[in-house]
Amino acid sequence: MKTTFEQFPALQFSNDKIEVTALTQGTSIANVVLKDDPAKLSPLWNPQKIARDRGQGQSGWMTPGFGHFVCVDGFGGVSPEEEKAGLMMHGEAHQQHYEIRHYEKERKVLSIRLSATLPLVQENFTRTIRLVDGENVLYIESELENLLAFDRPVNWAEHATIGAPYLEREKTVVDMPAVKSRTREYGSRERFGHRLVSFVDFKWPMAPGVDGKPIDLRAAGAQPSGDHTTSLMDPARPHAFLAFLHPEKHLLLGYVFRQQEFPWVQNWENYPPDDQLARGLEFSTQPYDVPRREAISTGQMFGAPTYRWLPAKSKITSRFLMFWVRTPEGFTKIDDIRLENGVITVKDASGKTFTAQASLGM
Repeated sequence: MKTTFEQFPALQFSNDKIEVTALTQGTSIANVVLKDDPAKLSPLWNPQKIARDRGQGQSGWMTPGFGHFVCVDGFGGVSPEEEKAGLMMHGEAHQQHYEIRHYEKERKVLSIRLSATLPLVQENFTRTIRLVDGENVLYIESELENLLAFDRPVNWAEHATIGAPYLEREKTVVDMPAVKSRTREYGSRERFGHRLVSFVDFKWPMAPGVDGKPIDLRAAGAQPSGDHTTSLMDPARPHAFLAFLHPEKHLLLGYVFRQQEFPWVQNWENYPPDDQLARGLEFSTQPYDVPRREAISTGQMFGAPTYRWLPAKSKITSRFLMFWVRTPEGFTKIDDIRLENGVITVKDASGKTFTAQASLGM
């Protein structure tokens, strides 16, 4: 069903479990709620609502960067030459208006395919979203096509972002299968100060604090801050995962994606003095959101590549699952999420598990 979300054209669709709103500009997943939740709580970041709650009117954040948006071809800032040529931060894909190429319900599966041309980088981007009756899972498949006659390195991130009120200080936690992590070199870029030492390796989630004490990054701290870290997902796993868990609300926003497609997760924290928090776990082809020249020049970090190749006149794809579910009592730390034989199994540090159907797999 065509609708609007925060004044942007959008599509709203649902099954018996969840209701989803996706923008036709940028294909951003802007809102997801449980059908039987009277509060209609969405975990996803809504900068427009946050601005209204602060009495600021229009958000100063890039538009339409809601919830989960895609950064391709480009993740981070641009060079002076690219800026002069019209290229924007985080690439063109999240700004383009997409055509609906396919929309159908066949038996239990709803499929929506949207596509747009990225004129500055001369690429086509197509995103297909599927929803199956009886499941709490979104299946998202993307295709990037090179319109040029030469191989090129590309930068691609899935900017998965939660926000208040689901994101609460010292309550909402994140977990992922990181094997190596590093802080960012901060300089003066952080608006709210930072807690971490610049450009130091650590083992997730215990990062080195500027006061010499380790800081657990799983939850937002009590004080205002804005830190960035990057983590390499376990290369021994075919699928990596991200978990945004609110133990008190018994709710979990989870992701499953292929480690070879997105080896890196950037942990972006935006914790201002008020409680209008935002946090991104951005799974990507590169460790930091930096201009393409820097990402490509880096080449490798921790033995993993910092960009992905897009061959001449060819296409590359990615797939991931996004799910929004209730958790059983006692879930406080997600140790593992596995996708096997059409079932997602979520394991807590206590040893408890629960499952969610994901019949289409990856």
